[in-house]
Formats: sequence, C-alpha cells, structure tokens
Amino acid sequence: MKGYSTTEFSEKSAIARAIEVDISMKDAVNIAHYLRGMKLDHAKEVVDKAIKKELPIPYFRYLDSVSHRKGVGPGRYPVKALKEFKAVLNNAEANADFKSLNTENLVIKHIAASKGRMIKKFTPKAYGRAGANFKDLINIDVVLEEVEE
Repeated sequence: MKGYSTTEFSEKSAIARAIEVDISMKDAVNIAHYLRGMKLDHAKEVVDKAIKKELPIPYFRYLDSVSHRKGVGPGRYPVKALKEFKAVLNNAEANADFKSLNTENLVIKHIAASKGRMIKKFTPKAYGRAGANFKDLINIDVVLEEVEE
C-alpha cells in the first residue's frame, strides 16, 4: 500500500489512514505511543475519557513545561488531536467489520503519526518585510489485527 508507514499486513487485519490532518505533531506522537498495543474497545474508551478531560494522555516525549497529572506523570488533554484519532479508529473498525472480522478481538498492531505536507503562509510586516508562518499537516496510520483468545 502506498503511503503507509508499515508494509506488514496479515489477512486478519484492517487498516485506516487520515491524510493531512491539521493537528499538533507533538500531541499526535504521544497519543499514538499511548494507544499502540491496546485492544480497540479499551483504546476507544481511553480516547472518549480524554476528550471529556477525565483521563490525561501521558507524554513520553516533548516534555518541556508539561504539567504532571495525578497518577500519570506528565500529561495533557489534546482534545483536537484526540477527535481525529477517534475518527481514524472508527474508520478502521468499520473496515474490519466490512472484512467480517470479529470487532471484539481487535488489537492496535500498528499506529503512527508522521509529517505530511507543509502549508507556507507569510504575514506582511512593516517596511516591506514578511514573517513566515509555516504549518505542518499530519498523517495518521492505523492497523488493527484480530487476535485469538
């Protein structure tokens, strides 16, 4: 598959991708790291609780001035990024359902956030100068795999 960050797809797997999403790269990397390896049902519960700001997402990278949360350590509530991850997880679950996989036994085998296209804008300033205003867009990949219990 072109564009995915992994090429290992088994017969009992479902994939989904969000291309050029306008979210923070730092938040996306930490969310993907936290959700990797979770069962799909548990991951969706975690995302819903974090959107409601009941459960923080623990941060393992980009920790400069990240406040500690009770029982978690450094963490935040990146609601905008979590909504995009929720949409990708729902899309992957629908793809698994279409392939007639058991949606109760799905595990997040691979999840990654990578840089996409950069939007370049310039803000005009005094005396004919211009200030750069660049924005990176993010690609999200998810591979779900059915496991036997």
